[in-house]
Amino acid sequence: MSSQRRVIGIRKKLAMVLAIVFILLMWQIAAWSLPSFLMPGVPSVAARLWEEVQSSNFRLALFGSLYRLGMGYGSALVLGIGFGLVGAVLFFFREVLKSAIVILQSIPSIAWVPLFLILMGFGNLPIVVVVAIAAFFPAALSVMNATESVQQVHVSAARVMGASRLSMLRRVYLPAVMPELITGAQLAFGNAWRALISAEMLVGFGKGLGRTLAYSGETADMVGVMANILTIAILAALIDQVILENLKHRLLKYQFV
Repeated sequence: MSSQRRVIGIRKKLAMVLAIVFILLMWQIAAWSLPSFLMPGVPSVAARLWEEVQSSNFRLALFGSLYRLGMGYGSALVLGIGFGLVGAVLFFFREVLKSAIVILQSIPSIAWVPLFLILMGFGNLPIVVVVAIAAFFPAALSVMNATESVQQVHVSAARVMGASRLSMLRRVYLPAVMPELITGAQLAFGNAWRALISAEMLVGFGKGLGRTLAYSGETADMVGVMANILTIAILAALIDQVILENLKHRLLKYQFV
């Protein structure tokens, strides 16, 4: 019986291409079935997207969204990994943090927007904080859950050799939790991206892909709506598959041999 459990190489790329073709085909079938003002076809949306890409407004919106994503997502990873690793050596702290996350992660990220708007005012900060909250939960949980499965023999050996808590975090726990950490980072990105677009749509401040999408909807510009949705989907796929997947392959080479 074959022990292969993952699709790699050319077959994985083929699977991605087939998924894209299937989505575009379903979209085009829906466009043929509905009036064009309700569901524009793929060619007209692609033409609009090509025009938008060449405009300065698009570049400003793209930069604004990526800036907020980078600030919020980066902060969440640093805090999530840090708190998760601290929980590996402070067991009571880990249980308190896990309980808090279980309670707070049930609140949709978008629900925090009105609160932070009141506290912080209009600007990038409330959106960045919402993105950070959305990404923090899966990042911290993945690391904390992974630390619980670290083999006790490795921990005991490190203690016998006189390792400090900081050394144990760096030399025992961090290498052991790396696979779950990368997976948690990918889950955190999905949460962060959705929170970013939703917050930009709701806040209606400044330049951003979410704000551009909301404006297209407000003006009943369905071609613009679909072009913005397509942009959001393409960017998310590129970040996840090109950046995060390549990072996973570099850090976890032994799993892809």
